[in-house]
Amino acid sequence: MRYLVTARVKPGQRDALRRAIDDGSLGDGSVAGDEYLRDMAHARELADGRVKWVETCFCLTPLQEERQYWEEFFEFDSIKDAHARNKCRDENGTEPWACCGCDCTKRLEAWLRTRGEKFRP
Repeated sequence: MRYLVTARVKPGQRDALRRAIDDGSLGDGSVAGDEYLRDMAHARELADGRVKWVETCFCLTPLQEERQYWEEFFEFDSIKDAHARNKCRDENGTEPWACCGCDCTKRLEAWLRTRGEKFRP
């Protein structure tokens, strides 16, 4: 599944997040691998301080595995389905792991690029 994540950097964590991104350690130990770095490379920061990104996750509970890594740096405002679940090839069983190469959130991600500024912790 793909999720639209909206979060705020926790007070005092911006520098630590920047270091984790710069040295590539963000998400170390997670099965999601480099997904965290990809997410931050595409994240957008809005004028009110919220950060938005689209995240791929295969857990039954959204971001179940990733949450511990994100919560070190972020407070979540919302995690919403980024597309219709009934059309998700992974979710409906048509193509396992389809979200890895799917372009189902292409329009959402294009719209997101027009919002705020590129996130730079």
